[in-house]
Amino acid sequence: MTFHHVVVGVDGSLISVRALDWAADEAARRGVELRVVYAVPDSDESGPILDSAVTRLTARHPELPVVAWGAVGGAVRTLVRESEGADLTVVGTRGMGGVAGLLFGSVSLRLAAQVHSPLLVVRGDHRCDDGRPVLLGLEGDGDENAALYAFQEAERRGVPLHVLHSWTHRHVTLELPSFLPAMSPGQEQLAQRGGAEDSVPRFSLARLSERHPDVRVESRTIRCAPADALLEATRDCAVVVVGAHHRTHWFGPRPGPVAHALLHRSHCPVAVVPTAK
Repeated sequence: MTFHHVVVGVDGSLISVRALDWAADEAARRGVELRVVYAVPDSDESGPILDSAVTRLTARHPELPVVAWGAVGGAVRTLVRESEGADLTVVGTRGMGGVAGLLFGSVSLRLAAQVHSPLLVVRGDHRCDDGRPVLLGLEGDGDENAALYAFQEAERRGVPLHVLHSWTHRHVTLELPSFLPAMSPGQEQLAQRGGAEDSVPRFSLARLSERHPDVRVESRTIRCAPADALLEATRDCAVVVVGAHHRTHWFGPRPGPVAHALLHRSHCPVAVVPTAK
């Protein structure tokens, strides 16, 4: 599938302005059009917000092609629809503090489980182009799309790619990569090394490395629940990439536990990529 645009959802808040800036940088890096969407009950209300967004974009990226419009309807439904055929869909997050944060967090979770293309949720205070590595969290064979996206993102940014692959096993084993803190004594008692062949998904990271020879890759296996190690690693990364791993919830579809934890607690922006079918 060929993509030709980045979509960003705005609402006039400071958080959405930051998402707008990230989306503009991503669109400029890809050389594609940026589409700015404001979902409102009445499209007539969107004018001032969209005018302000376009003015900001023109000042920061004068050559970037921009289309902006107000869409009548809810934010989730609107952005899910607009994500189809998009290179990337971008939203901000207020974090998890207070009722507003919980509500916005719910929007991010619903989007992550329904978008048709990669979703970037802007978190933390990192700059888009600060030279930090891209972090990829692999859970299994369904993460081929996430792995490809992570390689492409590292290549676009000209930065290394750090890969953490979890491998669930009855006997918990933990092998921490060099870019994470050392294990505590308690963790060391639980840790045991396993065969490297167990940690290789059916798709080949080596093959992706051959296709992206300029990307320097550091790959390690974590034989435990991956969320905590990934969360710690996000402190020093530009963006963390994971597969969505959809699951059914009585509130509706939700991303898997790793993506869920990162959307709530990551120190850097989170890219959630639909898993291979």
